[in-house]
Amino acid sequence: MVLRFAPSPTGLLHVGNLRTAIINWLFAKKNNQDFLLRIDDTDNTRSKKEYVDSIEKDLKWIGLDWDLKYAQSERLDAYDDAFNYLKSN
Repeated sequence: MVLRFAPSPTGLLHVGNLRTAIINWLFAKKNNQDFLLRIDDTDNTRSKKEYVDSIEKDLKWIGLDWDLKYAQSERLDAYDDAFNYLKSN
């Protein structure tokens, strides 16, 4: 099992997102599972690197680390492959 936190880097981290991150991180650690930071950066016009950096800094500041990290934009080919597979069956 992998628990994730998937913030959108279109602004600063807010308390609602932070709450979700803390709950998922605690559950992952309690159950000896991985915690994934998945940056949901598919909004090309509003996503900014400065927000990604700020989110990571804030999570580290409160003591939340992650075992895995990737950005949605890095996985677009995998999503296309899955779509084409489902479409062909």
